[in-house]
Formats: sequence, C-alpha cells, structure tokens
Amino acid sequence: MILTIDIGNTSITCGLYKENTIVKRFRMPSDTDMTVQDYGQLLSENIGDMKLSGAIIASVVGELNNRIQYAILSLFGVMAVILSDKSKMPIKLALKNNAEIGADRIANGSRAYELYGKAVIVVDFGTATTFDIVNGKGEFIGGIIAPGLGTQLASLSNATEKLPSLEVAEINNYIGNCTKDAILSGVIRGTASMIDGMLQNCTEELGEKPIIISTGGYCEIISKYMTKKFDHIVPELTLDGLNSLFYLNKPIQPVYNIKR
Repeated sequence: MILTIDIGNTSITCGLYKENTIVKRFRMPSDTDMTVQDYGQLLSENIGDMKLSGAIIASVVGELNNRIQYAILSLFGVMAVILSDKSKMPIKLALKNNAEIGADRIANGSRAYELYGKAVIVVDFGTATTFDIVNGKGEFIGGIIAPGLGTQLASLSNATEKLPSLEVAEINNYIGNCTKDAILSGVIRGTASMIDGMLQNCTEELGEKPIIISTGGYCEIISKYMTKKFDHIVPELTLDGLNSLFYLNKPIQPVYNIKR
C-alpha cells in the first residue's frame, strides 16, 4: 500500500493506494501546533493494520514535512519521499525559478500530462484557485494563482464589519437582492467568470488547444456557472499524481521492520 499526502495550507489530504487504485481517502488538520505524536495518532487511526510499502509527501507547509515524515517512519518503517522540483517527473519544469513551484502543482501537471499526452491546463480549487499549464512538449510553463472560494468569503467577513461569514453555496442569479446573495454571486459566479476568461486568454497565449481538467473540492459547483465546461473533472488528480510520482522516486523500502 502506498500512502500519498498532500499538505495544504488549510488541511492535509491523504490517499491509500493499492497499485493505481485509491482504496481510502482521509483528511488531517494542517496545523503547525501539532506534534509528531499527534500526527502519528491520526495516521494510526486511519491506516490501522494496513501495511505500507512506501509514502510520498507534497507540501506547501514546509514546517510539517519532517514531523509527518518521522511519524510515518516511526509507525510503518518507511521513509516518505518529499516531492520537490528536483524530483524525477514525466514533465520538464520551465519556470524562471523552478524552486518556487508548489509540489501539489507538480503532481497535478505531471498526472494530467501523463493521462492525456498533450497540452493541458489544470484548474485546482483549494485555499487558492490555481491554473497549472503544461504545453504539448511536456513543459510546465507556469500558471495562475488566485484566491480560493473559501479564502474570498473569509476575507470579506474578516475585513469588514457588516458582511456576514458564509459557506460556499449555489446562487441562482447574478444580481443578489440581499447581502448574502450579493456576496455569493460575487464569489461563486465571479470565480466562474474569471476562469472562463482566463482559460480563453491562456489558450490564446499558449498557441495550442489544451485539454482542460478540473480538480479540488469546489470544481463541480463552479462548473455549473461556466460558459465553457471542463473537458474532465478528476477529483483525485493530485493524489493520483503523487502515487505515480512515487514509483519514479521511491527509495529502498522498508527502512526498518516495525513490529506493530
């Protein structure tokens, strides 16, 4: 069993894979106040007696990398791979500074290009809404980073006195006739319009027709308000990418034989 871990700013998404099939998905808090023991307890509760033969971590919270890596080593005897711009991958990073790219975006671009073998744009809905763009030659040439839906809603509530705290929800009209609907229209429909416009502009700038892929928690709700639909919605794209990248970068396992 391979454990894939995507450490985001808000939460940690984990997947257990048997070969290329995800058999379990679970979440943990992304919390720098939590200890190795705290994460070990959560991992133990979710993985139970299943035997791990490897693990891989993509992280945008560097402070948590060693804690979770050590918790996995202590519990299961395997040393998790930390994905970075130096890792082996099926695409070439072609950025001004490859070290700046988030490992989750490497996983997205790698898996998307691996699946379709041509130019791809991945739209990932998380704390940020990101576009990951790989051209037809397999070069990750860049993308877009915008505030995510939850981030926008929280920002409006935190930065103002009278605007309420809201959850992401569907909205029927463009014109909101109450504060709640006005905010949801601005955030939900506004994001959909942004994505429509950016996809058109990025396609023109790319100079070739890409496959448009969506992933992340809010992809299905946003797609309802878009003029152009996504070609594919792949909910587990990031974890699937990590699973594939593990086999390109796996260390000798196990490091220790842990009796549990």
